[in-house]
Amino acid sequence: MQAAATVPESDRLARVVLSCGVEPGDGTTSSLVRQIGPVRALEQSLVATSETGVAEQLAARLAEVDPARQLDQAARCGIRFVVPGDPEWPTRLDDLDGAITHEGFGGTPPGLWVKGPMPLVELDTSVGVVGSRAASVYGVEMTRTICADLALAGVPVVSGGALGIDFAAHDATLRADGATVAVLACGVDRFYPAHHRLLLQHLASEFALVSEQPPGSAPTRLRFLARNRLIAALTSGTVIVEAAMRSGALNTVGWAEAVNRHVMCVPGPVTSATSQGVNNLLREGRGTVVTRGAEVLELISRAGEHLVEEQRGEERPRDRLTRVERQVIEWVPVAGHAQVDSIALRSGLHLRTTEGALRRMKDKGFVLLTEDGWRVAPDV
Repeated sequence: MQAAATVPESDRLARVVLSCGVEPGDGTTSSLVRQIGPVRALEQSLVATSETGVAEQLAARLAEVDPARQLDQAARCGIRFVVPGDPEWPTRLDDLDGAITHEGFGGTPPGLWVKGPMPLVELDTSVGVVGSRAASVYGVEMTRTICADLALAGVPVVSGGALGIDFAAHDATLRADGATVAVLACGVDRFYPAHHRLLLQHLASEFALVSEQPPGSAPTRLRFLARNRLIAALTSGTVIVEAAMRSGALNTVGWAEAVNRHVMCVPGPVTSATSQGVNNLLREGRGTVVTRGAEVLELISRAGEHLVEEQRGEERPRDRLTRVERQVIEWVPVAGHAQVDSIALRSGLHLRTTEGALRRMKDKGFVLLTEDGWRVAPDV
């Protein structure tokens, strides 16, 4: 299903050509499109000269693309091409316009190839969940707990469809009847990794697969890095569950920081190599600790929504005392005795206030009154 035609056809076709001919994350192309529009950006990119700085290989690739044919073939496979200006375009991605590295990597993609019935506008309030491919039992359990909580709250989960934490995120969300989307580093008509074919087929039929790569594209290292920025920008924040010191998941965190999204870290055992990268983020003050879905919801929601109740340990008998009673009992001897005037002096309270508190605590079984004075009752 193609989006409503709110974008000039010439712009859409130019964006198809750029999407098919330019490698993802090309900041130069993104910048040109933003400044002079897709049609003129394409025209300049088709002229291979030293003055334009366009390589002959790029110009040749662009010249070979038949955009109308690309759109027709994609539509036959149930794939749509969504561009800025379409009702379905996720405007959060526009924040990538200002996120281009010194090496010229980044920026907003020319468009997104989408397979699946879920409109991308439903990702306006969503959470990215990423982590190690070599996930531990601990990492998988934490991912499942957090994603189940998000699903029950109606918050979509976005991940990369990869092994480890990505799979656990998608699977746990589905098992909790939630919505989940995979952003791929290859075409949405390819199932990578092949081991996840059934999962990706299900997402394509019930939710959505998303890529800035045209159908038929193969995954590469550069395309994985480019994919990470989309996960970061599409969502309200990114949860990183496990990541070694050189994990690709840390790249997603970097993009989340670049577009001012929440970075949420699940701390791991200090002895675990797969948690070293996450723990280091926390040590550097680059993320907020989260241990359950409620804490994620509190961060990404509007002020006052999904407030997390204070977690306390097991209730102790003294927790049932009033503030004044707790202040008084601190100065009642456990061994020995004390008179009411001495307790009042030490607690800083009026004599009558102290006397009343002691009497109430006596009735509750917290203190005893003997001939020698007041003392704390045994086992309190």
